[in-house]
Amino acid sequence: MSAEPLEDLLRRLTPQVLGALMRRYGALDACEDAVQEALLAAATQWPEEGVPDNPHGWLVTVATRRLVDWIRSDSARRRREDTDLLATPPSLRVAPPADQPGSGDDSLTLLFLCCHPALSPPSQIALTLRAVGGLTTAEIARGFLVPEATMAQRISRAKQSIRKAGATFTMPPPGERAERLRAVLHALYLMLNEGHTTTAGPWLQRHDLTRDALRLTRLLRRLLPEDGEVAGLLALILLTEARRDARTRPDGSLVPLAEQDRGRWKQELIAEGVAIVTETLPEGGTLGPYQIQAAIAAIHDEAASAEDTDWPQILALYRVLETLAPGPMVTLNRVVALAMVHGPKAGLEALDPLETDERMARHHRLHAVRAHLLEMADRPDDARESYRTAARYATSTPEKRYLEGRAGDLADRSDGNVRPGA
Repeated sequence: MSAEPLEDLLRRLTPQVLGALMRRYGALDACEDAVQEALLAAATQWPEEGVPDNPHGWLVTVATRRLVDWIRSDSARRRREDTDLLATPPSLRVAPPADQPGSGDDSLTLLFLCCHPALSPPSQIALTLRAVGGLTTAEIARGFLVPEATMAQRISRAKQSIRKAGATFTMPPPGERAERLRAVLHALYLMLNEGHTTTAGPWLQRHDLTRDALRLTRLLRRLLPEDGEVAGLLALILLTEARRDARTRPDGSLVPLAEQDRGRWKQELIAEGVAIVTETLPEGGTLGPYQIQAAIAAIHDEAASAEDTDWPQILALYRVLETLAPGPMVTLNRVVALAMVHGPKAGLEALDPLETDERMARHHRLHAVRAHLLEMADRPDDARESYRTAARYATSTPEKRYLEGRAGDLADRSDGNVRPGA
């Protein structure tokens, strides 16, 4: 039996199995549903019966049978499609993907298929995260700040649109690749974000997602070695992953950046990420958003201590990023950098406009940043209330506990001031 955790094994095999079915049958909606059924069967049976010698072939076979069963339920199509489905070559059912020429490109082919021009950009990204990244509909909805039902409808319509457009399971021609690439990069970026700090659940991080984002982005750079934004995203993932082990304590609780043991940061990933940033930054040219974020991450990772961080340079980069890719989260990060350079009062003043942004009013990060700045400004009572508000809105258990802990520390400090003899 493989030593690889079952959840990780299934996640790694998902795009490969989906790619195998897509190469044969082409219907994304039906193939993805069949793969999900096969994954559920594996998650139920393998813990008791053991992982088969060829898990990829097992999943392909079960998924194919699911397709046959569904088609048999539709008598009008039975004769026409049963024959086609049952004609699956034995090699496809038993051979692991590593033995199939070109099978390593299935994930990239899926990525670009999900970013078909027939879809709107939000639908492209949502479908990519679902089919390739393996995120649940609820996770994707939280990333887009929309209700789960809305996201479910969006993904369903996206599958229908791809079918109506007659899309095939092939890489897009060069003329379409640049347009689809933007959506592919955004989807991988969202995978990184969700893996780095999960939006909900008991764990701070999802290593499976960050590993997938790194693997897919490496494949993408191999395909497009001259693209600066592909290189920028790869560097950003490497530099973010380098800090992963230091972000939590043994009990899973959150460790903020300023308190992390930098000796636990992975220097080989930092060196690789910094080298990519240095190699790909254009001299006097235009930077893309991912290149800028990678440069910011490199500044953090190269600082020997939190006090050594070059905050003026980070602030300058966030100002450029806010121009290229405006959004409330970018503004929030720019406000933090502003406070680190010019003091908490300047940060609090810059934070006020975000209060009117409906996307941020109930987002825990806005209130957490306000609490941090209030604490920096020596306003512990106000900071405590903002930490409590942030904790109420947080859906990630480690973040909620961290914010509640900060509020509790300030409450204890306040009680000590009121009752010094206690």
